[in-house]
Amino acid sequence: MTDATARLSLEDVNDICETAEAMRDGVERVIVGKREIVQLALVAILCEGHILLEDVPGTGKTTLAKALARSLGCTFKRIQFTPDLMPSDITGIHYFDQKTQEFAFREGPLIAQVVLADEINRATPRTQAALLEAMEERQLTVEGETTLLPRPFLVIATQNPVELEGTFPLPEAQLDRFLLRLSLGYPAEDDEDEILARQEHTNPLNSLQPIVTAERLTEMAEALQNLHVDPAVRRYAVRIVRETREEAFFELGASPRASLALFRAARAFAAVSGRDYVLPDDVKAMAPYVLPHRLILSTQTRLRGREVEDLISEVLDRVPVPIEEDPPSPSPTEAAPSLSDSSPISSAASVSSRPDSSKDESPWQRR
Repeated sequence: MTDATARLSLEDVNDICETAEAMRDGVERVIVGKREIVQLALVAILCEGHILLEDVPGTGKTTLAKALARSLGCTFKRIQFTPDLMPSDITGIHYFDQKTQEFAFREGPLIAQVVLADEINRATPRTQAALLEAMEERQLTVEGETTLLPRPFLVIATQNPVELEGTFPLPEAQLDRFLLRLSLGYPAEDDEDEILARQEHTNPLNSLQPIVTAERLTEMAEALQNLHVDPAVRRYAVRIVRETREEAFFELGASPRASLALFRAARAFAAVSGRDYVLPDDVKAMAPYVLPHRLILSTQTRLRGREVEDLISEVLDRVPVPIEEDPPSPSPTEAAPSLSDSSPISSAASVSSRPDSSKDESPWQRR
């Protein structure tokens, strides 16, 4: 990898892209027909960001979380959240060891590199709050003693949004800690038939092997901090977030933490797409997954039945997109970027041409 002061080279980007591709191929042996969601999950992992998988039961949320964890050579713990779960059950406790006649600390399942928080909305707010310090600061404080969590530290949480009995909705402060909120949805008919065929004799999850070590994942996350982002593209991300604060549809707009999340996610998505620079399309592709769970709709908007995803789309259409003054000509095998594609993922991922990095001036201007 490059040093901390150098711009990330295209060779390093290709290395990250190849690693992500190998992980995606492995996970897709278990999760069928959800390539876009798997790619987004890998973006969060490269950012060392937390993932919230929100969908109805039986769509593969826990299976996806386990497949991602098995693809990483990291320590893994699973926590089944229930209403009677106490904070000390996940953080750990100090107990008196009769053999040594001293107090010792027994680690909870939260002290791991990858933590699956299954059905997180079934735990009480007190237990949910025990995750806040760990998710944001990568540390735990138990009885006045602080324990640093291992790196990388990833929380992959699942929840069922339609069942209300016996659940406790996550507060906005905790939702804001998740980098991405993803939803798998029901599979297509052919994909569902393929799921049955693959699991007819054995579960492909059992044969999944680690693709990348914890040390390597940390190196890639640090290297991504040197991936080039033009100031105009960075300002574009800021303008999108600030627009949500001025929009009357939202009672509460996105915070500066959302700006950081959008910036980091766009940078990781560019690397996964094989580019050593970030396009406005990368920012636009990540916004529908980074912003919705950080916004609160106004009462009038909820009464009118407006969906937050549609409002985010309106914001993206309204914010001016920076354009390149002299864009490089694509080769015959390359496709030019298009914001009109049905999938924002395919739109951003289709661009592989590299701008001339020898120019000092910014190639972007706002229209």
